[in-house]
Amino acid sequence: MGCDGGTIPKRHELVKGPKKVEKVDKDAELVAQWNYCTLSQEILRRPIVACELGRLYNKDAVIEFLLDKSAEKALGKAASHIKSIKNVTELKLSDNPAWEGDKGNTKGDKHDDLQRARFICPVVGLEMNGRHRFCFLRCCGCVFSERALKEIKAEVCHTCGAAFQEDDVIVLNGTKEDVDVLKARMEERRLRAKLEKKPQGHQKLRQGSLKKPALILERRKTTWLPKAQQQ
Repeated sequence: MGCDGGTIPKRHELVKGPKKVEKVDKDAELVAQWNYCTLSQEILRRPIVACELGRLYNKDAVIEFLLDKSAEKALGKAASHIKSIKNVTELKLSDNPAWEGDKGNTKGDKHDDLQRARFICPVVGLEMNGRHRFCFLRCCGCVFSERALKEIKAEVCHTCGAAFQEDDVIVLNGTKEDVDVLKARMEERRLRAKLEKKPQGHQKLRQGSLKKPALILERRKTTWLPKAQQQ
C-alpha cells in the first residue's frame, strides 16, 4: 500500500518544508529591521534616528560610532555613509496604544511586545511593522505611512505642517530599488552642497583681491596729476 518504490512524490510535498523555513526567516528579518538598531543590534529606544538610506538607529549608537576612531568597527558597513550627526534625522514617532511592550508583570520583570508594532501612522493608523510602507521627512523628522502620503496629497507635512519637497521623503527599510534611489539622491545632494560652498570661497577671494589693485590705481592717479592740480 504505497511506499513500495513505485510512488512518485508530488512537487508541493518536496518544497513544503523549505517554504516554511523561508517564511520564518522573513518574519525574523522584519522584526529585526523595525525593532532593533542597525548598528548596535539593541532594541530601538528613543531618541531614534534614521539615515538618508532609511535605516533605523539608536541615536546614542550613532554618536558612539562617530566618536570611535578605530580602524575596525563592528557593523561599520551599515553606517559607513554616516560621516556626521547631520547625516541622520531624529524621528518624531507616534506611539501605538495597543503596544504592550516595556510593561512589567507581577514579578517585576519587563518584556518587549514584538507581536504588535510599537509605532503607528498618526494619519491613517497603520502599524509600523514592515507590512506597510513607511517614510519620514528629512525636513522635520515626522513619520507616517506611504498610504497617508498618497491619499492626502499636500506640500506640507500631515502632522506638523512643515513644507517639504520630493527629495525630503525617505522610505524606511525600503527595498533594494528604494535604497538605490535614496543613495543616488544622497550622493547628488552632498555633491551639490560641496559645489555651493566652493563659489562662495572664490567670490570672497576675488572681492578681497580686487580691493588692492583699485587702491593702487587710485594712488597712482594722484601721482600722475600735475603739481598744480595736486595742490
